[in-house]
Amino acid sequence: MNLKEIQNLIKFVAKSGASEVKLEMDDVKITIRTGTEGSSSETAFIQQVPVAPTAAVPQQPVQQQPQEPSAPAQPGEGAPAENDNDKYITIKSPIIGTFYRKPSPDKPSFVEVGSTVKQGDVLCVIEAMKLFNEIESEVSGKIVKVLVDDSSPVEFDQPLFLVDPS
Repeated sequence: MNLKEIQNLIKFVAKSGASEVKLEMDDVKITIRTGTEGSSSETAFIQQVPVAPTAAVPQQPVQQQPQEPSAPAQPGEGAPAENDNDKYITIKSPIIGTFYRKPSPDKPSFVEVGSTVKQGDVLCVIEAMKLFNEIESEVSGKIVKVLVDDSSPVEFDQPLFLVDPS
């Protein structure tokens, strides 16, 4: 599939009202999930799967297992910080990709710490498979913290910004 066909597929799925569509062809696997809260934003997750994925799949759980025993220690240590963050709304990544704070390298950042944003304002872009997806604010408020460095890879549901809604 070329880029135009993928974009048309995303638009078609968004208009159809389907909540999720999966498509697998040769070495490309595409999953498109649309927002279920009636929002006009859409989420596209596009992944290119290697022809022989069996070698890569077992390595991931092995890498995650050492992280799990250390996870219970972190919430106990970070509990006071989490209580401070309870009053803030966390804006999370709707897709996997590369996080960019600027629309292009020669332009200023979409938002800075202390910026006031309204619902629907663009906060950043996330590049996935050469598609640049604008991430819009879900709430109005003030940016308290940017949690990701510019040009960093981000995972699905990874916190990106803390917003003070008051």
